[in-house]
Amino acid sequence: MRLILASTSPRRREIMALLGAPFEVIAPQFDERVSAQASIEEEVLRFALGKAQSVANMNPDSIVIGSDTMIQLDGEKIGKPLDVDDARRILRLLSGKTHKIYTSVAIIDGVGGAGLRTIETVVITMRELSPDEIERYVAAGESLDKAGAYSIQGQGRNLIAAMEGDYLAAVGMPLKPIAGYLTERGVECARDIAMFYTKKTS
Repeated sequence: MRLILASTSPRRREIMALLGAPFEVIAPQFDERVSAQASIEEEVLRFALGKAQSVANMNPDSIVIGSDTMIQLDGEKIGKPLDVDDARRILRLLSGKTHKIYTSVAIIDGVGGAGLRTIETVVITMRELSPDEIERYVAAGESLDKAGAYSIQGQGRNLIAAMEGDYLAAVGMPLKPIAGYLTERGVECARDIAMFYTKKTS
C-alpha cells in the first residue's frame, strides 16, 4: 500500500518515521481559514481532513494522513503566530496559565479501508514568563511556525511547568491511533510504538 503524509511539517515527518514503515511526504494544497463559528474540535479536524483530501484527490489509490494542531486558552483558538510581535503576544497570553493542545488526525483510505478521524487533547501549564524570557525565546527562532508560538520538543520545553497527555500529540501528531489503524490495514510497522511511549513517559 502507498502511504502518504500530507504535510509540510518537519516534526510530523519525524514522528511518522518512528513507525519504521515506508511513506512519502506531499505538501497539501489547502487554505487554513479559521472560522469564528466552529468549535476548536470541528476546526482542527476540518483542517486535517482538508489537508489529507487535497493530496488524496491527486493520489486516489493511497492511504493519506493529514494532521493539524491548535491551542485553546479561555475559549480563544490559537494557531501559528502571524509574525514576531504576534508570537510575543501569544506567549504573554499563555504565561503562567494552563491551556489545551488539540491535535487531529484524518486518514483517507483509497484502497478499501474506512479511514480515521480522531483528536488528541494535551493539557499544558506554562511557567510565569518574564518579558526578558519571552524576548530570548522569540529571538531563538522557534516561534513562527508553531501553534502557540512555542516548540515543546525544542527550547520551548523550558517554558513548560507541567504536561498531561500524549507527548507526540503535543509535538504535532499522535502516533498511537495512526499505528493502530495501519496495523489493522496490514501495514507492517517496524517499531514497537507502545514501547516508544513507555520510554517517552518514564
